[in-house]
Amino acid sequence: MRTLAAFAAFTFVFTAFSGESYAGSTLRASRAIGAPIGFPSACTRYTWLCHGNGGHEMTDDKAMPLLQKVNRQVNAGVTPATDAQTSGKSEYWSLPINNKGDCEDYALLKLKTLLGAGFASNKLALSVVIDRRGNNHVVLLARLRSGDYVLDNLAGKVKP
Repeated sequence: MRTLAAFAAFTFVFTAFSGESYAGSTLRASRAIGAPIGFPSACTRYTWLCHGNGGHEMTDDKAMPLLQKVNRQVNAGVTPATDAQTSGKSEYWSLPINNKGDCEDYALLKLKTLLGAGFASNKLALSVVIDRRGNNHVVLLARLRSGDYVLDNLAGKVKP
C-alpha cells in the first residue's frame, strides 16, 4: 500500500506537463510513469516530498533571485558522492548525508529549501533527464510566469 501511495504521489507531483503548458501554469501530471528506484522510500521518510501543497506564487522578480541563490548555495555546499559512499546502498534518495550526495540529493535539498522559503509546491517538480554521457540525471524544475527553469548540480546558473 505504501508503494502504491508513493507511486500515486510521484505520478501527481513529478510527471511531464499535460496538454499545452504555459509559463505560470501549475505543473500537472499527464500520464502515469513508474517512480525511480529510491523515490518511494524517500517519500516515506520526507512527508514534505509527496504531500506538499503549500507556499505561494511569487513574482518572477522575487522568484528568480531565490532560485539562483538556492541553486548556487546547494551546489557549493554539497560535495559529489555516490549513494554507495554516503549510505552504503546502490540507490538511495535522501537529503545530502554529511554534506555529500548525488544528483537527486542536490535536487531534494533544493526542493526542500525552496518549499521552506514559501515557494509554491505546485510550481516545482523533480525530473529525471539524460545527461551528456547518456545516464539518468535528476534536476529540479521551477515554473515561473516567464517560463520553466532548471536547477542542476552540474550548472552554476539556473537555466531556461
